[in-house]
Amino acid sequence: MKVEILPALSDNYMYLIIDEVTKEAAIVDPVAPQTVLQAVKDAQVKLTTVLTTHHHWDHAGGNEDLVKQAGLDLKVYGGDERIGALTEHVKHGDTLSVGRLHISCLATPCHTRGHICYHVTCPEDGTRTPAVFTGDTLFLGGCGKFFEGDAEQMHTALIKILGVLPDNTDVFCGHEYALSNLQYGLHVEPDNPAVKAKLDWVTQRRDAGLPSVPSTIGEEKQYNPFMRVDESSVRQHCGTSDSIDTMRALRDLKNNWKPAA
Repeated sequence: MKVEILPALSDNYMYLIIDEVTKEAAIVDPVAPQTVLQAVKDAQVKLTTVLTTHHHWDHAGGNEDLVKQAGLDLKVYGGDERIGALTEHVKHGDTLSVGRLHISCLATPCHTRGHICYHVTCPEDGTRTPAVFTGDTLFLGGCGKFFEGDAEQMHTALIKILGVLPDNTDVFCGHEYALSNLQYGLHVEPDNPAVKAKLDWVTQRRDAGLPSVPSTIGEEKQYNPFMRVDESSVRQHCGTSDSIDTMRALRDLKNNWKPAA
């Protein structure tokens, strides 16, 4: 399994997931169809599948054009009827295959009510670590806004669904928000060395014009405050004693927080 990172718009990421043996491929959130088709051509693969995390235009807005331009019988997966060109409406626990790749659908409603994350493994290739494509649910160092859900739903998504994946699982999120997220993380936990180390690393990557993704589930548990709602240091910052209340407080505080100039 190979994952090609395809930047789009101002800070979005699309991902071309390739089975290097069968040369079949899936694309995650193809908002820029021309970029996708060029990447498919360059990689000399057959695009068969579109994996849509949620219906927002900067993730699903390219679906119709991609289907038209590709001239292929693409299957378009998603968990929301508002997704354009949708052919396969999936729910939590549904599975599909792209070549040898096994893909599990993880329902993570909150940012949108139909948000799906895609967990991808290649059982036949024991050397490849698993990957999860998290859209706008889990970001490097952060999480999405609760547009159509609440703190309890995000807690379930981050802690009970994504948080129980193997620690070595690569996390490919939908936006390049790492710098501001980690700055907020340092604001929440100024004495957390993992946050400072990751912030320094991301700063170097971004200065070099390189993406910060992927992180891993294990890393996120060390520096992402939204995955650390049971830590006393995070609860102390929020003035809370309950995981759900802490999740809610973290999001409310982040919504109104601005990094120091």
